Amino acid sequence: MARRERVMRMSVELPLWRALTGYRVLTMLYAVGLFATNYENYDRPGLAVAYYVVLCGWTLATLPRVQNEAACTKRFLAVDLAVAVTGILLTPLAVNDHHIDTSGPTLPSIWTAGSVLAFAIKGGWRWAAFASTPVAVANLIERGHPARDTVHNVILVWVASIAIGYVVEVARASERTLARALEIEAATRERERLARDIHDSVLQVLAMVQRRGAVIGGEAAELGRMAGEQEVALRTLVSGGLRPVSWASEDAAQGAVVRAVDEPDPEGPVDLRALLAPFAAAKVSFAEPGAPVELPPAAAKELAAAVGAALDNVRKHAGEHARAWILVEDEPDEVVVTVRDDGPGIPEGRLAQAEGEGRMGVALSIRGRLGELGGSAELISVPGQGTEVELKVPKVSRGKAGQR
Repeated sequence: MARRERVMRMSVELPLWRALTGYRVLTMLYAVGLFATNYENYDRPGLAVAYYVVLCGWTLATLPRVQNEAACTKRFLAVDLAVAVTGILLTPLAVNDHHIDTSGPTLPSIWTAGSVLAFAIKGGWRWAAFASTPVAVANLIERGHPARDTVHNVILVWVASIAIGYVVEVARASERTLARALEIEAATRERERLARDIHDSVLQVLAMVQRRGAVIGGEAAELGRMAGEQEVALRTLVSGGLRPVSWASEDAAQGAVVRAVDEPDPEGPVDLRALLAPFAAAKVSFAEPGAPVELPPAAAKELAAAVGAALDNVRKHAGEHARAWILVEDEPDEVVVTVRDDGPGIPEGRLAQAEGEGRMGVALSIRGRLGELGGSAELISVPGQGTEVELKVPKVSRGKAGQR
C-alpha cells in the first residue's frame, strides 16, 4: 500500500485574501447599482459607463491576483490603486454639481477600500498608510473643499486600513511562532521515540559488550573499550547533543514554512559546551553547567583546542587505562575548565626538562593558546595521584585571539 503523507499548512491570512476577493466583487456590483439608481445625476453618463466597463473587467480579470500574497504583486497593487484613484478624479467630470454638493458617492464608491486593503494584507500597516494617502488626496480634489463627510470618510479608510495592516503583521508573527513551536515539539517527540528504541536495543548491547570484554580481557577488552566509546557517542547523539540549531521561518503563499538550519560559524558568542561535548568518551567524563557557557567564537575555539591538547597528554603519558574528567565552571568574569586524570602524575622537574629538550607541547599548545586570550593555565601534578590542568579564560578576551 502506497504511503500517504499528511501535510498541514497554517495560514491566518488566507481567509483575509478570500474575504478580499468577495469584497471586490460585491463592491463592484454595488458601485454599478449606485450608478443605475442615480442615473439622473450624471451629466456625462457615457463617461461613467466607460469607467464601469473598465472597473468590472479589471475586477473580474484580476480575481486570481487577490487569492494569496505571492500572486498579489507590487505591479498589480500599483495598477489597482491607479484604477481606484482615476475613478475618484473622473467623478466631477461625469456627475452634476448637485451630486457633488450633496456628497454623492464617487464612481468606484467603496470599491476603493478594497484596493487599499490589498496593500494592508500584502505589506502591513506601512503599506496601508502609503496607499491611503493618494486616495485621501483624490477625494479632497474631487470634492473641491474639505467637507466634513469627506474628511470623515478619508480618516475612516486611513484608520481602518492601518489597523488591518497591523493585525496582519501580528498574525504573521504569531503564525511563525506557532509553526516553530509545533516543529520543535515534533522533533522532540521523534527524538524521544528514537531514544527509547535505541535504549532498548543498541545501547544495551553495547553496554553488555563493554562489560563482557572487560571480564574476558585480551582482544575482547579492546572491543569492549571501543563499544563503550560508541555507547557514549550514541547517547550524546540521541539526546540531541549540544550542536546549535536555529529555526528559520518564512511566509509562503499558502502558510508558514519552518526550516531547521545549522548555525554556520556564528559571529556572536558561542556555547563552549558544544565544542567540548565531542571529547566525552568511555574514559572521559564531561561535567557542564545546565545553562549555556558563552564565549567569543575565537576564544571558545582556542580553549577547546587547549582542552584537546591536555587530553592528548593524558593519552600519551597516563597510559591506556587512565580515566579523565572535564569540568566546566562558568564564573561571573571568566570561564574555568579543569582537565584531571588518574594517571601516575608528572615527576617533579619533568616539564622543565621537556621544554629544555625542545618538546613544547604544554608550553605552546596550552599556555601559549590561553596567553593570547589573556587567560592562564595552571598544571598541578603529584606523582602517583594524577595530573590536573586548570584553564582560565576571561569572558572578554584581551589577547590577539579575541580580536580576530
